[in-house]
Amino acid sequence: MINKILFACLGNICRSPLAEGIVRAKLQNAGLELEVDSAGTSAWHRGNPPDARAIVAARVKGYSIEDQISRVITAKDFQAFDLIVAMDETNRQNIEDLRPEGATVPVVLMSSFAPDDVSAEVPDPYYTGKFDPVIAQLEICADALISQLKS
Repeated sequence: MINKILFACLGNICRSPLAEGIVRAKLQNAGLELEVDSAGTSAWHRGNPPDARAIVAARVKGYSIEDQISRVITAKDFQAFDLIVAMDETNRQNIEDLRPEGATVPVVLMSSFAPDDVSAEVPDPYYTGKFDPVIAQLEICADALISQLKS
């Protein structure tokens, strides 16, 4: 049974905070109580809030992410969470490289929950500034994830 989900990207300031905020809101709307968090595979932005552009784009869509603080994924996360969800294959592999011996928590791509017509990876909007398509993709994936959790 999945009770705790960790979302992960590179810096934990764009994609994974958005995923956390979107899934948290959708879980609440669905009446499900699960713990969600996010982390990065790098320490570049440790201790910082999400990217200001991500905060604004999320707020426009009705999601709150401004209270989140970037942190780095640790070995403890492999025991603390029931599922780790990476935004792209590079970060999924980086997470696997951090996996402690004996840890069995699944590490999957966010897009693994989406229909086949959704991109295989969640693109990083940090350099492009294209946050709206990322939010739309995360919403599709979040809906599919929550449907799986409910069944």
